[in-house]
Amino acid sequence: MTENINKIVLAYSGGLDTSVILTWLKERYQCSVVAYAADVGQGDELEGIRKKAIETGADEVIVDDLKEEFVRDFVWPAMRANAVYESIYLLGTSLARPLIGRGQVKAAEKTNADAVSHGATGKGNDQVRFELAYMALRPDLKIIAPWRIWDFKGREDLINYARKKNIPVPVTKEKPYSSDRNLLHISFEGGILEDTWNEPDEDMFVMSVSPEKAPDRPTYIEIDFKNGDPVAVNGKAMSPAAILSTLNSLGGENGIGRVDMVENRYVGMKSRGVYETPGGTIIRIAHMALETITLDREVMHIRDSLIPRYSEIVYYGYWFSPERRMLQALIDETQRPVNGTVRIKLYKGNCIVTGRKSESSLYAPEFATFENDEVYNQKDSEGFIRLAGLRLKIARLLERS
Repeated sequence: MTENINKIVLAYSGGLDTSVILTWLKERYQCSVVAYAADVGQGDELEGIRKKAIETGADEVIVDDLKEEFVRDFVWPAMRANAVYESIYLLGTSLARPLIGRGQVKAAEKTNADAVSHGATGKGNDQVRFELAYMALRPDLKIIAPWRIWDFKGREDLINYARKKNIPVPVTKEKPYSSDRNLLHISFEGGILEDTWNEPDEDMFVMSVSPEKAPDRPTYIEIDFKNGDPVAVNGKAMSPAAILSTLNSLGGENGIGRVDMVENRYVGMKSRGVYETPGGTIIRIAHMALETITLDREVMHIRDSLIPRYSEIVYYGYWFSPERRMLQALIDETQRPVNGTVRIKLYKGNCIVTGRKSESSLYAPEFATFENDEVYNQKDSEGFIRLAGLRLKIARLLERS
């Protein structure tokens, strides 16, 4: 016996897994299936996806352009927080999944569907990210996770099922890894990367050239920020998605943003991931540089202490949680003075800050100078140091006695 379900909205990518899932859902639940494809910057991966979904049996297809929404409402807030998971990962997939989940929920409301489904496996983080979004936004929707229900064990089983059901899955040379792309990054995992000693093949990378093949001349760029968000590149104002796309191109041409890490998944295992995040890498470095002259010391230190927790919340899938909203409100309050321009030099994989300026700068040359000044009495330091070291002095005296 299966649940009484009338219509399902499936997060559909057009690949083998979701193509099989679409047919399997219709067969198992005997109901209509809406193929929901979210465009978060996959590029030509979405080419012909509407036709493919119809040929696979979708009763309705929704292709949702979410690129601006993705950058404005998900990437920018994370960049304001300088978010980075385990000191390396800039959260590209973690930020996209709750947006796709929200899009599915809206599609379910629009089409009067009573269930949502996804193609995430039972071993990864994405199942958590999708389902926490569904639960936070529409707890009454039924959730179907085929990989946790069906009897298929792997790719070969899916291919055999597709052939049996005449599912139009394109025949391509199998990649020795899996990948996921959006406007912020592309990730690679599995296959040959499961051996942590294997170096990634150069032909694997999509968004960047290797530092060795990058130009021999540096590229200088300037990024303008307002309230912590990038608003212009080289003096040209652009939309959030256009800014990130522009910086992806500039960074990729100079070998910026490649990382290779072994991360701790939320579900308990370690997993190796290789990422390309050229634009995001540039933005985070530039943003932190601007904060050094615009943020109060204690405000910066308190905010910095929250970065690991904020990043963990996002990585684990709690984007729509009250704790993320609370931290975001605090972080956004710190960003009001983060206005100005940062100059960056891109050179063979290096992203180097060469200048920063702001009308709200707290940097005062007349105080910081090593030359003669009339605003700082160096004798004041004597009493300051004496009091700062008093506890150390007392402890040592008591030890001697």
